[in-house]
Amino acid sequence: MTAIWWVWVAAGLVLAIVELFAPGFFFAGFAVGAVLTGGIMGLGLPGSGWMGASPFNALIVFAVLSLIAWLALRAVVGVRKGQVRKIDRDINED
Repeated sequence: MTAIWWVWVAAGLVLAIVELFAPGFFFAGFAVGAVLTGGIMGLGLPGSGWMGASPFNALIVFAVLSLIAWLALRAVVGVRKGQVRKIDRDINED
């Protein structure tokens, strides 16, 4: 089951390509999470045996890494200052 690392990396690359066509950094976190999950499994880092024991374990690691990556990307390149516009007056008011 640990020989499946390349599927995670390939899925991450596909998600990164999909992100090019979808604005908002929605798929970027998933792409980074998939590549990191594949990297951990492929390099045989600590925890890779546990991840390879069950697909559910790998999905847990993928979900956690994706969330962390999404939060980091959102903090670095997410909402810009002044991007949110407050509306003080309704256009229908006279």
